[in-house]
Amino acid sequence: MKGSQISGIFKDFNQKYVESDKTLDIVFKEKFGYAIEEESLNSSHQIVVVAAELDSSTERIVKYLSDSAVPMNAVFFKVFEDEEQRYLSRAWIIDPIETSDIAVTSRSNGEWNGEFYVSFGHGAERNWEDAAEYGFICGGGGTWYSRTLNALGVGDRIWVNIPKLGYVGVGKVVDTAKKADEVFFSVGDDEKNIYELSNKANYHSQYKDDEDNAEYIVKVEWDKKTTLKSAASEGFFGNQNTVCKPTTSKWENTVNRLKEIWDIA
Repeated sequence: MKGSQISGIFKDFNQKYVESDKTLDIVFKEKFGYAIEEESLNSSHQIVVVAAELDSSTERIVKYLSDSAVPMNAVFFKVFEDEEQRYLSRAWIIDPIETSDIAVTSRSNGEWNGEFYVSFGHGAERNWEDAAEYGFICGGGGTWYSRTLNALGVGDRIWVNIPKLGYVGVGKVVDTAKKADEVFFSVGDDEKNIYELSNKANYHSQYKDDEDNAEYIVKVEWDKKTTLKSAASEGFFGNQNTVCKPTTSKWENTVNRLKEIWDIA
């Protein structure tokens, strides 16, 4: 579907149900902090089969298509009972991060430059001043926001963008993603987690015991970090995923320009 068709559908819906004349471009930028690009539309579709079980032939088809760069996956849900308690379990055939990567890159003609994009949602749930001071990035409030953090490995370089503000830091990953209450920072002679260190944000403290919705932290050694007021914003690349491996030319241009601005080799 073309961008003009999607914009038309949005306009009709907005006028009928919201009674607003705002265009898709305006609403998208208000929500995510960067302009929508037609080339990115329909670029991250995935096929997900939800079932209690699959026969072996269907399972082989799903794996074959995924190996052939078709973003397809299957997830199983089962309910277990223990006396009066009910539990819901979930299992994927393929790591959902792999499927997400296929969905993002399969339609792009470019090559990934080895540098990761990170979206940092500064606000009530997490605070950039904390992240800059103690050295970390984070995401949570649902698996969609936290699972892409698992794509990061020790030594990876990340460029951090705060939607609606701009880029605020670049650094190297020094540890893999862990639940926020299990990550400790050295403060003097003490080791404390972010809940003990900060009152600037809640870091989804209400979900500490919920692995799906908990906040997850990745420790980072900053090469360059700036304040919110000094965030770099020149119409750079933006994406709603917490972590992604962009393959568009705009991403390469963004990284090269930030290296100039921050004097980074």
